[in-house]
Amino acid sequence: MKLESRSSLSRKLLRGVLLSALAVGLVLSCAQILFDAYKTRGVIEAEAQRILRMSRDPSTQALYSLDREMGTQVMEGLFQHESIRVASIGHPAEAPLALKTRPLIKLPTRWLTDPVLGEQQTFTIPLVGRPPHNEYYGELAITLDTGRYGQQFINNSVVIFIAGTLRALALGLVLYLIYQWLLTRPLMAIIENLVRINPDRPGEHKLPMIRGHEQNELGLWVNTANGLLASIDQNMNLRREAEDSLARMTQFDFLTGLPNRQHLQRQLNQILDEAGRTQRCVAALCLGLDDFKGINEQFSYQIGDRLLVALADRLREQNGRIVAFARLGGDQFAMIKAEIEQPYEAAELAQQLLDALDAPIMLDNHVIRVRATIGITLFPDDGDSAEKLLQKAEQTMTLAKSRSRNRYQFYVASIDSEMRRRRELVKDLGEALQLGQFFLVYQPQVDYRLNRVNGVEALIRWKHPERGLVPPDQFIPLAEQNGSILAIGEWVLDQACRQLREWHEEGFVGLRMAVNLSTVQLHHAELPRLVSNLMQVHRLPPESLELEVTETGLMEDISAAAQNLHSLRRSGALIAIDDFGTGYSSLSYLKSLPLDKIKIDRSFVQDIAPEGGDATIVNAIVQLARSLNMQVIAEGVETAEQEAYLIAQGCHEGQGFYYSKPLPARELTQYLNQPRPAAVG
Repeated sequence: MKLESRSSLSRKLLRGVLLSALAVGLVLSCAQILFDAYKTRGVIEAEAQRILRMSRDPSTQALYSLDREMGTQVMEGLFQHESIRVASIGHPAEAPLALKTRPLIKLPTRWLTDPVLGEQQTFTIPLVGRPPHNEYYGELAITLDTGRYGQQFINNSVVIFIAGTLRALALGLVLYLIYQWLLTRPLMAIIENLVRINPDRPGEHKLPMIRGHEQNELGLWVNTANGLLASIDQNMNLRREAEDSLARMTQFDFLTGLPNRQHLQRQLNQILDEAGRTQRCVAALCLGLDDFKGINEQFSYQIGDRLLVALADRLREQNGRIVAFARLGGDQFAMIKAEIEQPYEAAELAQQLLDALDAPIMLDNHVIRVRATIGITLFPDDGDSAEKLLQKAEQTMTLAKSRSRNRYQFYVASIDSEMRRRRELVKDLGEALQLGQFFLVYQPQVDYRLNRVNGVEALIRWKHPERGLVPPDQFIPLAEQNGSILAIGEWVLDQACRQLREWHEEGFVGLRMAVNLSTVQLHHAELPRLVSNLMQVHRLPPESLELEVTETGLMEDISAAAQNLHSLRRSGALIAIDDFGTGYSSLSYLKSLPLDKIKIDRSFVQDIAPEGGDATIVNAIVQLARSLNMQVIAEGVETAEQEAYLIAQGCHEGQGFYYSKPLPARELTQYLNQPRPAAVG
């Protein structure tokens, strides 16, 4: 809050004090001027009497002897005084013995002084003989011009007026400064602190005591105000506590402190509205304890309540994965997970919740183990409102309990079976490497210029003992999610380097091995050291190992990927960018990375036609690689026409079923020993 200057008490006080002091100064100055006028009249009279006394004796002698010459000399002496206008010597009843006059002095101040002092003043003194006769001869009369006296009076009055006004103003300013120091500044300090007070919590900020005013009215006011603020804050806290208590009673479960069903539905409706706008999925999980009734009967209902509180605390630890959490009643809890992309994310959360409940709980020396069953529904497939999702989740949980407990189940049976298959696959994937279920196959890469195989790409395969061959696009993402891709990738690199060493020893010394790197491997700090060690252990010459990275994997963290790629390049490995054109291709990052080869994605090769869009893209990629002095290899070549077009455009290498499907090492050795057909004209 800012105080307007025109409303400032200090400004009003300064104006009032200065006007009052000025008025008082004017009155006092006027009084002093009047008094000075009175003194000036006295000065004129005293001056006249002095002149008369000085000229009395020679005037008496001249009149007694009737000496006109002497009288004239007296007149001349009198007129030496500039203010004497008329002088005469003689008897009043006779003609004067001597008389002299002159006009009034012309001064600009006469208009002001004549009304006060008069234009002139006449004074007389009797001329008498010496004692003892004291004979009267006549009188000496002089008339004084008041102009010069008035001018001095005016000058004095101006000085008096100015000095009086300045004294009044100075006094007013001093009084203002005293008031400002003693009252206005302390009041402003109090106001500044009042503004900082939060109306919702008035007791948090107390008014500070103004130094030097502890015992006066300001100090008493500050203490009283602080007491009032503290009292208001206390009352507000009591009211807030009462409101919070009432709100918790209507929105939260009294036993566990968790939101109740009503509160959860309100939260879930907001989450669903946002998910509908962003086209994202939401999962609702309903968790019910298995045989909670038996726990109450075995231990007690008090132990059962404490168990629910302990379980609620344990489930709260999963708050980082869920956006809403509530107790629906009895032994049932609900969790909401938002912004999911695939149903397996809800399945993973459900399994984590079941795992969190698996540890026993100690209550009064009782070791209690609980199990739970979870029903899962998905928005928008299973319902478009909070009520429908929660209702179906509870129904699914109840149905799952009737079949088999300590598990989770989706509302849609197909999703439920898919999640279980995925969970089993993840579990088997963790053991596949140790059980030797992985193997490598190799697909040849043909050099178009030399018309011979100059490289092979190592491809991993998983032979599951029950499911048979599991496609890489199914198990590789799972391995990246659970972290096992690092161990699998290290095994692939070791096996590929070992096989390349064998082929070199068999005489295929110019053969190059290409190995795909996953996104997790690419950003792993130990990858350059691992590659360097493997090339040394298997005695591979520089540039005989080619590491393929995907464009999307690069763009996840371009700076970290660039650092690893430079380290890999220094170790002697070649770097190829795989699936080029499917991500965010940019010259800026291509120029900054140590890339040796661009691999055209099979999706652009399959539908090549001379006037088609894919042909234009292939041509653009080849031209781009040529401008950057990089090699180009096309994957997915399946026909002679595709090969001919790629060669015509300047593509350096090709890979695909047109040359060979991926083969085990022994069969690929036989393929390498076969002569190549003639190159396309």
